[in-house]
Amino acid sequence: MNQRTVAFDIGGSKIEIARVGSDGAISGRATRPTPHDSFTSFAAAVASLVAEAGGADRIGISIAGTVDPATGIASAANVPAITGHAIAAELSERLGVPVRVGNDADCFALAEATVGAGRGLPVVFGAIFGTGVGGGLVVNGRLVRGAHGVTGEWGHGPVLADAVRVRGIPLIACGCGQTGCVDTYGSARGLERIHLGLADETATSKDITAAWHAGDPKAARTIDAFVDLVSGPLAMIVNTLGPSLIPIGGGLSSEERLFARLDEAVRARVLARYPGPLVVPGTTRGASGLIGAAMLALESDADA
Repeated sequence: MNQRTVAFDIGGSKIEIARVGSDGAISGRATRPTPHDSFTSFAAAVASLVAEAGGADRIGISIAGTVDPATGIASAANVPAITGHAIAAELSERLGVPVRVGNDADCFALAEATVGAGRGLPVVFGAIFGTGVGGGLVVNGRLVRGAHGVTGEWGHGPVLADAVRVRGIPLIACGCGQTGCVDTYGSARGLERIHLGLADETATSKDITAAWHAGDPKAARTIDAFVDLVSGPLAMIVNTLGPSLIPIGGGLSSEERLFARLDEAVRARVLARYPGPLVVPGTTRGASGLIGAAMLALESDADA
């Protein structure tokens, strides 16, 4: 990768920039607060960071939102300044270099499939377990982009409504408007909702997992329910896509013992036999947005 490839990881509070090598090595990392008042201010901040980095030949951007591949229009709830804009085209025109933009979960999956845990594998599905549940699909080292920019969003759809109801856990509407989504119960907040429903206790996800590690029976019941609820939908993803590996990211993914349990449950529910772990911790955590954005920018060479 040309070292004048610049990557951005853009969130609601900060814009992060770095140069990323073909091996995933990061240099020149810097941050700046994310402008929210206008796209003009946002574009000016991006241009300023690129100039401070010494310029770029190509730029990749990871955002917590979606980009419609047909129109290039972005939508990001936590970065309102870019919503409704063809961010790649508009920034490319301003900066005079190719710009590519991807969803943060897609960038995580691409980072893991190219330089991370799934490096060299034909099919990699990256799964996010954080404040929400998301994912991205990479086939033969290239990101798969579906209609309207939505691919890998296994966290949405009312697949858990009956399973949640039968356990006596309250049904809560998801942010997408449906009820019974994996996003609502498979995230860090979801673990807390399960615990409240089963144990009638309000606790943080960290408190719940700590209690589980300490042998608390109420926490163990919550963990059992979490694994049972999430493993079914994830097994369906495995049977549908046939991934060689599922690297996981997001804040909850740091609970390696929990996800070792999930890995066992998923492999017990799929048609194929996996001799080794399938659901594994990602290795690019903390830098996956930057690395994935850079790999996305590199793809533009093949598309040209």
